[in-house]
Amino acid sequence: MTTQGKVYQNILQKIKAIIYNDGLQTGDKLPSERELSERLNAGRSSVREALRSMEMLGLIETRRGEGTFIANARDHRLVEVIASFILKDTKSKADLLETRKLIEKDILRVACERISDEYIFRLRTMMDHKDNSSDRDILSTEFDTAFFRVIVSSSGNHLLMRLWAELADYHQTIWHQLTFRPTYYYEAMIDALASRNQEAAINLLDQYEMKKTEE
Repeated sequence: MTTQGKVYQNILQKIKAIIYNDGLQTGDKLPSERELSERLNAGRSSVREALRSMEMLGLIETRRGEGTFIANARDHRLVEVIASFILKDTKSKADLLETRKLIEKDILRVACERISDEYIFRLRTMMDHKDNSSDRDILSTEFDTAFFRVIVSSSGNHLLMRLWAELADYHQTIWHQLTFRPTYYYEAMIDALASRNQEAAINLLDQYEMKKTEE
């Protein structure tokens, strides 16, 4: 397990302990990011990342100007299960990458059937406003994630959306992920979705497979 993985797992478990030890229930407010950082003796960036993961899992919700609140107390065990499994060893990490890829292929199949003109327009708009500051014709991991998030949303399947968000979030936390996906990939993916060509979309995903490096 990488150092980053150990820190991340430890923080998730400690936040879970705080929730139960403080008797927090659905709708209750979590301690502030600064207070959690002090109580956990951890950096605020690490705490922020753990909270972001919990929010994507639907366990907490952030309300602007109010703070962070418990969304569903009964699901907190999910954090422990995922952290203890995915961050455990190399085989589990490989399983995570394989599972994410399998789900993304299914997402593309569904998206090719259901995607609307509105979502195609959103994807094209993202391309029009992409960051052109880099000399290389390769877009960032952040763009890649945001791009596929729109595709997932176009499926209209909320469980599929949550599963993908969960896997993608832990994947990025565990690995320094490098996409190596050129601008052409995104343009071709939009064309495949617009023409509802499942085979072309999945072939693109295979051709420009995600690469990874560990700490």
